[in-house]
Formats: sequence, C-alpha cells, structure tokens
Amino acid sequence: MYRSKIAGLGGKVPENVVTNFDLEKVMDTSNEWIIERTGIHERRFVTQPCGTSELALPAVKDAIREANIDKDAIDLIIVATTTPEHQFPGTSSFLQALLELGTVPTLDIRVQCSGFIYGLSIADQFIKTGTYQNILLVGAEVQSVGLDLTTEGRDTAILFGDGAGAAVIRRSDDDSEIMSTHLFGDGTHARDLWIDAPVGYESPRISKEMLDARRQYPFMNGRQVFKNAVTRFPEVVTAALEANQWTKEDIKLVIPHQANMRITEAIAKRLDLPLEKVYSNIHRYGNTTAASIPLAMVDARKEGKFEKGDKLILAAFGSGFTWASAAVIW
Repeated sequence: MYRSKIAGLGGKVPENVVTNFDLEKVMDTSNEWIIERTGIHERRFVTQPCGTSELALPAVKDAIREANIDKDAIDLIIVATTTPEHQFPGTSSFLQALLELGTVPTLDIRVQCSGFIYGLSIADQFIKTGTYQNILLVGAEVQSVGLDLTTEGRDTAILFGDGAGAAVIRRSDDDSEIMSTHLFGDGTHARDLWIDAPVGYESPRISKEMLDARRQYPFMNGRQVFKNAVTRFPEVVTAALEANQWTKEDIKLVIPHQANMRITEAIAKRLDLPLEKVYSNIHRYGNTTAASIPLAMVDARKEGKFEKGDKLILAAFGSGFTWASAAVIW
C-alpha cells in the first residue's frame, strides 16, 4: 500500500464582488440581517457566461504548478460540483477537454457540500492501491446563475457564491499524508435541502408549471439543516481524531465547509475549541459548496494558519444529508 498526500492547491473566484448592499437593491433584506444570520459580507458572482469547468481551470493550473508535475502526468480527474454545465456529460469531461488531456478518465461526484472530502477519499484509495499516481481533484461551483435573487428566494440566495478550488493528490514521498477519511449520509433528509426540478420521474422533466411554481430554485429547511449540522460536524471531527489517536491539542486547524458562520461558531463551542482554531472565510465568499474547503485551505495557508508538518482536520456537512471528514498531515 502506498501513502497519499495533497501535493498542490489552487483556488479561483470571479472578480465580480456582490456585497450585501447589492442584494438590498433586489430583495427585501439588509446588510445587518445577513451578517447576523450568516456572517457573510460579500460573495463572488460570474459576470458573463462561464461554465463550472471554465471557472475551475485557473485553480487547476495553480494546483498542478504547485505539485511540480506536468499536466500530462495526471491519471484521473475527479470533479465535485452541484452546478454542472449540463445534465450530462459531467463537468469533469469539459475540464478534461480544456486541459487537452487526451484519454484520461473523468469522474463527477454529486454530494454537494461534502463533495471535496468524498472526492479526497476516492483519490486516496486509488493512490493507496497503486492504481494511479497523480489525481486531479476539483471542487467548483457557478451557483449565481441558478439563484432566485428576489425577496421570495432570499433565504437561500443570500448564502451562495461562485468559486473553484483544486488539489493534486499524489503518492507521498515525505511526512505529508492523508491519514484517514470518514464518510456518512442520511437520505431521509434529502428534501430538506434540494432543488426539486427538473424531475426525472415526471414527464416532461421540466415544464412551464414547474417554472411557475419556482421548483427550479434551491429550497432549504433552515431549522433542520442547522440542527443536523451542529450535531454532525462535531461527530465527524471526533471520528477523525479518534481514528488517528489525535487529541484536539494535536491539531493545528479545523477547516470546515463554509456553510454559515453561526454553524462554525457552534462547531467550535461543541468541540471546546477556540474559534481561531476553526477556520472561516465565509465573510468573503459566502457558501461555495464543493469549492469551499479547498478555497479555505488556500486562504488559510496564505494567512499563515498552517505550515508543513501541521495536522489538519477537514470537515463538511450538506445536502443529502451527507457529512464527512479527513485527517491530513500537511
């Protein structure tokens, strides 16, 4: 069995900044109301037709450059996204074409906010078994084009932003290592955070009636999401600690999916960790779903929050419901 590690990181967000004050102009909300409930000050939206793979490409190039490999050394592309360009084929196919990678296999995974860690787990297994040596893992979202930017849709629309993060996972030749990953799900809550339409069991899949009923926009049962998130996040962080016999004092940083600042604060409280040890950049980008963990890793490292040899816990919770964690030695 080989060991795997994160060998390179990259992140990209659109240049267009959308502040809470901008949202005040199109819906009945306020900067104070959004900050109090979410911790978000601004987010990024694409400004022109831009597919998820196109937004991801600069982040991918940065990750490949940092990993110090040629792009042709990539053996597999894994993309986690909630917002593919098309129903099929997957975003990974479009990204492979942009990278001009010939016949390299591609894989899309659809577990929303937990996507990056689920993808990390898949990549880890392929590396450990010797199947592949260099895997490109991407979490990317273009969510702005699918939001209901009206008062009726404000409960979800204020939360989300566009962004992309990428990592190269490869065989470890030093002390850096993906120590363990832990994946969970509970489909009984699938309708508490979802998009109802288009619908695969109705004919036609999408109709004027569906659109008139606004079924194509995200719906969230905020109470259920918060209740489950503040329970599952600490559980899955603890699972990673126990699996590696680490204590809370051993870890340098917990990097959670950036869902809501209130959830991040609850995680810190329930784990009895100082808030500065649970990283957050949600105030800058909002909830970027599958992109949020790699974007947070990029920012945290730039800010000097962790360095070579530090022990990190990555954790996520989201639609499905799914939740996951990873223990990583950077």
